[in-house]
Amino acid sequence: MIDETLLRVFGYADFRPGQRPVIEAVVAGRSAAAIFPTGSGKSLCYQLPALHLPHLTLVISPLLALMQDQLAFLERHGIPAASIDSGQSREEAAAVMAGVERGEIRILMISVERLKNERFRAFIRRVPISLMVVDEAHCISEWGHNFRPDYLKLPDYQREFGIPQALLLTATATPRVIDDMRERFTIAAADVTATGFYRENLDLTVAPVAAEARPRALAAWLKARRGAAPFPTIVYVTLQQTAERLAAYLGKAGIPATAYHAGLEADKREAIQHDFMDGRCDCIVATIAFGMGIDKADIRAVVHFDLPKSIENYSQEIGRAGRDGARSECLMLAGRDTLGVLETFVYGDTPEHHGIRRVVDELLAAGTRWELSLNALAQHANIRPLPLKTLLVQLELRGILRPHHAYFADYRFKLNEAPEALVARFQGERQAFVQAILDAARKARTWHELDFAALEALGRERGLDTRRGRVITALDYFVDKGWMELQSRQLTEVYEVRRADLDPEALTGELHGYFRDKEAAEIERLHAMLALFESEGCLSRRLAEWFGDDRAPERCGHCSACRGQPARLPPGPEPPSLAARRPEALLGDLRARLAEQGEGHPATPDLLARFLCGITTPLFTRLKARRLPGFGALEGTPYAEVREWLAAHGASDSAQ
Repeated sequence: MIDETLLRVFGYADFRPGQRPVIEAVVAGRSAAAIFPTGSGKSLCYQLPALHLPHLTLVISPLLALMQDQLAFLERHGIPAASIDSGQSREEAAAVMAGVERGEIRILMISVERLKNERFRAFIRRVPISLMVVDEAHCISEWGHNFRPDYLKLPDYQREFGIPQALLLTATATPRVIDDMRERFTIAAADVTATGFYRENLDLTVAPVAAEARPRALAAWLKARRGAAPFPTIVYVTLQQTAERLAAYLGKAGIPATAYHAGLEADKREAIQHDFMDGRCDCIVATIAFGMGIDKADIRAVVHFDLPKSIENYSQEIGRAGRDGARSECLMLAGRDTLGVLETFVYGDTPEHHGIRRVVDELLAAGTRWELSLNALAQHANIRPLPLKTLLVQLELRGILRPHHAYFADYRFKLNEAPEALVARFQGERQAFVQAILDAARKARTWHELDFAALEALGRERGLDTRRGRVITALDYFVDKGWMELQSRQLTEVYEVRRADLDPEALTGELHGYFRDKEAAEIERLHAMLALFESEGCLSRRLAEWFGDDRAPERCGHCSACRGQPARLPPGPEPPSLAARRPEALLGDLRARLAEQGEGHPATPDLLARFLCGITTPLFTRLKARRLPGFGALEGTPYAEVREWLAAHGASDSAQ
């Protein structure tokens, strides 16, 4: 059955390694996991079963680019699929939902954040779903290299929506992450298929070059490989400005190159990606914003101009080379000069003790029901949104919070016909219900602001069912009919506070300890990567072993270590000594602004170190701290050294 579908729909005579057992498990009604290297055909593991399962296949994907590429593939093979994403108009999203409800769409792709949208949740409850697919599933695990706290809620969503099966897909999962994924989704060990991480067609070279000589070395390396045949290449860098500068340098050296990073407009990024895919651009200099979902088979080289963020990132990035099976080169030029930047990223995400205490105090003051806006709470606690989400998840894991639902605090609508005409479309209780919605809305020139509290009071007064869920369903119906336009704003998350008998200081200390441990583990992960690159033994073997794969050869014969050229990463430039400097010369402007507008945030060693190292925080954004002369003044100095220097000079208000 599945072999016939494979040939008829996809045009393949046989499965790639690992695909058959995963597809057989899913078609047989079991949950499963596929851990395959980048470009090894993970997507087929849900695309083919979707044609055999009775109901919708719901795919959770972390990036829009991943969705778009997979949707284009499905369209080419005549498989009805669609996405709902933030780039669509309400009319486009409504058309997709209508197609799903009619059973015309077999595969629906969304981001995990979409599941927090109350209107989408109301819709998805009406739709029978056979399978939940989690792409980049290592994001589920807090031990994964890019843990996303919202992913941790997916097992609960699976139960809430009554989805009988889950399929987890990832290219980069260590044994610890795999165990974590299995446990969360109750997947049998026999239904986890890992095909191994060794790629015999990838030549791995670690040839570090000092920072000042690196652009010239890269240009020479690329020129030596540019001939009559195309040589599609991705060069990875850490910072956006490095991408711009290096692309310009290569262009002047006679190698046409294009910079790609998250700071470019979306349509510009899309155009660059299409040019690369279609062969009009041969060399991309990019931050890690480029690559997810890039399914180009003939990439001949992946170069790391700067250090990757982790071994997992390195594996994922080099995995984009040579998907056609032909020999491809993976070159690591970086030394330790960008290590400080990567460490700074880690330190910047660790919440401060007093910030955590502000969150704990907020939840204890809320009673049994806590409603919060993530952005407002991030500002109040001076914690970046991602670590704040992680903090909330940790409170869930400790049984203190339970997510109840999320809703948009503000709804406003614009009628496409006279109010009387809308009311006249209904009879009896429904007519009175519609009239109550209009009566409870504050009308400006063209838009009506819906006041749910006023509507609830009006409902009680008139004996009507004006529950929020019914109102949202009615508004969506009016939009589908073209009778109104609707906008929603200010996402509010509602939690049930399950334990109030807490010692706030003890809990704060415990949570702060968790984040400090996580910080230390991330720094350790960076140094494990450096040890891999400086390995005396086979790089291919060491890389496979990191992911628990012992099937790689002891010596691959196609890496720099096997060629007798083990690497020694050159150190970065020696940062200027802090011995002769005094903190107050750099911090006076920040202290003045904190005194005026700081809302009680103490000048801790961490807060001051972040300012001097150029790390943005919600507080610094509000204070416009970037404009102050001391911001980033010690950017080249290791964060931990700056923090110790500040503490030694007694420059802080608090030792926490």
